[in-house]
Amino acid sequence: MTTTEFREATSGMQDEQEAQRRAEIRRLIEECGAVRRGHFKLASGKHSDVYIEKFRVLERPKVLRRVCTEIAEHFRGKRPEIVIGPATGGMMVALMVADILGIDVVYVEADPEGNRVLRRGGSIPRGTKTLLVDDVLTTGSSLFDVLKVPDVKGSDLIGVGVLIDRSEATIDFGAEFFAASRFEAKSYLPEDVPDWLAIIPVEIPGTSAARKGL
Repeated sequence: MTTTEFREATSGMQDEQEAQRRAEIRRLIEECGAVRRGHFKLASGKHSDVYIEKFRVLERPKVLRRVCTEIAEHFRGKRPEIVIGPATGGMMVALMVADILGIDVVYVEADPEGNRVLRRGGSIPRGTKTLLVDDVLTTGSSLFDVLKVPDVKGSDLIGVGVLIDRSEATIDFGAEFFAASRFEAKSYLPEDVPDWLAIIPVEIPGTSAARKGL
């Protein structure tokens, strides 16, 4: 076997292993009931036939650790020093990723005025290599809010990782992006909801059953 043939064979094996890992992660997420189908009104006001119930993953430590391991191992070679997680689900993801990497974690929360800040005495020394993680990526707005925090802006952001990517377009965070899994999920403005979706009663996730159909 020539050097070129060996490299091609090795690359093929790596691609196959990557595909197997992706399939495993997707199966774990689906089996725990995190991917729901129906007619949902999202927090953005848009409508979709897919809703990602992140807490089905977050409430299962073994599943969460398996998925977070993909993020941790992807960025391990960049030697992050601190993992950053936004409230609420992102905090759990950040803690798990930090534990796998053996490094510290800080949390970004909203202050009484609604601004994103490091609370509870957390701080990030300037120039520290940071890894920002979250649970589900839809528009990226919550992650961009985190990137505006002064301590975060002063750090050396080496990457952004999420458990599930359901975004509809490529989002540039100014650093390498990695998603442990991806689910296609198109969303529509209220006036653009297609007929096939409009005939399904609307559910507002996170609300009581009494609010279905609003």
